[in-house]
Amino acid sequence: MRIACLGGGPAGLYFAITMKLRDADHDIVVIERNRPHDTFGWGVVLSDETLNNLAANDPVSAKTIREHFAYWDDVAVTYRDRKIVSGGHGFCGIGRMKLLNVLQDRARELGIEIRFEQEFGSTDEFADYDLVVAADGLNSKVRAEHAEVFKPDIDIRKNKFVWLGTKQKFDDAFAFIFEQTEHGWIWAHAYQFDDETATFIVECSEDTWNGFGFGEMSQDESIATCERIFADHLGGHDLLSNARHIRGSAWLNFPRVLCERWSHGNVVLMGDAAATAHFSIGSGSKLALESAIALADYLHSESSMQAAFDKYEDARRLEVLRLQSAARNSMEWFEDVERYLDLDPVQFTYSLLTRSQRISHENLRLRDKSWLEGAEKWFETAATGGTANQAKPPMFTPYRLRDLELKNRIVVSPMAQYSAVDGTPTDWHLVHLGGRAQGGAGLVYTEMTCVSPTGRITPGCPGLYKPEHEAAWKRIVDFVHAQQGAKIAMQLGHSGPKGSTQLGWEVMDAPLEQDNWELIAPSPIAWSPGNRVPREMTRADMDEVRDQFVRSAEMAERCGFDLLELHYAHGYLMSAFITPLTNKRGDDYGGSLENRMRYPLEVFHAVRAVWPEGKPISVRISANDWVGETGVTPEEAVRIAAILKDAGVDIIDVSAGQTSVDAQPVYGRMFQTPFADRIRNETGIATMAVGNIYEPDHVNSILMAGRADLCCLARPHLSDPYWTVHAAAELGYNGEAWPQPYYAGRDQLHRLAERAEAVAGAV
Repeated sequence: MRIACLGGGPAGLYFAITMKLRDADHDIVVIERNRPHDTFGWGVVLSDETLNNLAANDPVSAKTIREHFAYWDDVAVTYRDRKIVSGGHGFCGIGRMKLLNVLQDRARELGIEIRFEQEFGSTDEFADYDLVVAADGLNSKVRAEHAEVFKPDIDIRKNKFVWLGTKQKFDDAFAFIFEQTEHGWIWAHAYQFDDETATFIVECSEDTWNGFGFGEMSQDESIATCERIFADHLGGHDLLSNARHIRGSAWLNFPRVLCERWSHGNVVLMGDAAATAHFSIGSGSKLALESAIALADYLHSESSMQAAFDKYEDARRLEVLRLQSAARNSMEWFEDVERYLDLDPVQFTYSLLTRSQRISHENLRLRDKSWLEGAEKWFETAATGGTANQAKPPMFTPYRLRDLELKNRIVVSPMAQYSAVDGTPTDWHLVHLGGRAQGGAGLVYTEMTCVSPTGRITPGCPGLYKPEHEAAWKRIVDFVHAQQGAKIAMQLGHSGPKGSTQLGWEVMDAPLEQDNWELIAPSPIAWSPGNRVPREMTRADMDEVRDQFVRSAEMAERCGFDLLELHYAHGYLMSAFITPLTNKRGDDYGGSLENRMRYPLEVFHAVRAVWPEGKPISVRISANDWVGETGVTPEEAVRIAAILKDAGVDIIDVSAGQTSVDAQPVYGRMFQTPFADRIRNETGIATMAVGNIYEPDHVNSILMAGRADLCCLARPHLSDPYWTVHAAAELGYNGEAWPQPYYAGRDQLHRLAERAEAVAGAV
């Protein structure tokens, strides 16, 4: 096979080497526009996993690469005059030039031709080659030439960075250095890649970059400014650039690239030409090298070149998406880092270490148990104001709101049961809520409980507007209060345009087949084409509903509920006022956000006036309508939360979506947590995180990183009412109370957990 590799970076060179190893008869040429010793960047980071893959593929080059690696185990974070070091991270680095030289030598040894300082204009120049591999980097000519086929999605990110080097040593650690300047925060990613030299990437927001005037500076002036900023960390050493041949500023915005297709005819994309991963997790070279191995394998195992390309895309795209997801999380953390710059250095470091979600709480324990236990003690001390003598998982640290103290941070989310009779909760609710309270959760929520018969979602939804409702709820509250110190919250709401529908296990959100009731909403907009159009609310309607909320709140207080939540999310009545998708009013209650919030605030203030001062009120919001800029966006959700905070709301229960049938949510682990994180750290109000949180690791990571104050779990509590005490046993924590009749089960569970831990330790 006659092969042209367009681009002499790690992807092109390593693919050429791998193909020659598979079949020495391949005729391969590598085309590189740069000179032999001219490259951008300083160091390359590879994981042990990638090194093992290289060793299995080509032991010769892998051995030489290993001989030139600099290894480090620690991550060192310098922030607010403190340096915090966490170990067990196991990175290795090599100079990009050294890596290229090793691969160039190996390629020549195998009979591969390398042509330096050679430009090409089009893939048409290689029409007589069987295979053309476009490994021509971030600014790929090939990708641009065939953009209508490859359909690249190129997202230019907002932070500025410059890739520099230095002779300063960094104590065998990957160092993150944050400095506060007169123009804002600026930080460095630094790591050793040989005995003498370290990579030193400087990054900042565009506002900070503009404040310094870096765009108007020469490269020498820019470097001198960075040397002044980081003088305390450079030990008198200079910052160096190997991009001085670039005209103008060497500062860049990172482009996140992902192509819809990776092949066209006999042309295939590889490395940064196909997809990029942000430098903050060091995955670009990993993607390039492992993709080179995969494509070479498929070209020799499949029946045709197209079959090989198809398998290459199918297999590698999933891995690329996984790494890009982690890289995106890491990149966005740095883009939004200023929201975390009020965190304590311990929590800030934890947040940085777990930013990509590839490292979790228990994974950190495996890496550096001593450091994590110290962080856990800090978390408890910060939460309680006392002294933590023994580390414990953050989820089991108490939390206080006004006079309410929760024994732990686990919340059983509201879950519709559709089992009420004429609005009255039944024994089903007693068992359902009582069982979850027995299971160890700190706070148990009722499902959305409606303030009027016509405010119900379905005929099976509970209410709190009749004396019999109050009596039934009080029975449940009293039972919950008798269980292991659990507290119980009442969630009050009005269905608005989503009311008068069938039970959840019938046809979801579909109107009743008979006996429908009148619907009201801020505007006469149906929830869906299949739902009835509601009547636009008058001022009299608004007064009536407000008073219904007040009446229900007074009844909830007499029942003894510990916390009251107002449901302002998911397209129900108050949510329908907040989102511009369903609020088209032309009066003072529509239009601007301030107007759209006017009625929900009226209801809140009226309820707050009758709810006891010592008891907190939360509000659940949809922080993203997931319909683009026409609905509530995460940015506007921050403003909504700030308005609620100023009104006196104690905590925001941060959900998302369910406000429009046109929503396009992006699901995944903890997929709504970023909204809680942003609201908490940009407004200062406490938040609850919800949405596909199902493992103790998720909970502890969210809490320890300061992304939320409480974690709400719904479906996990449906399958396991005792989720909390089971999580405690899994984590080896014995401090969670079990019901006394269940002590035998508790003891057995802890014995089994101890045996499993002993077996794992022996292995």
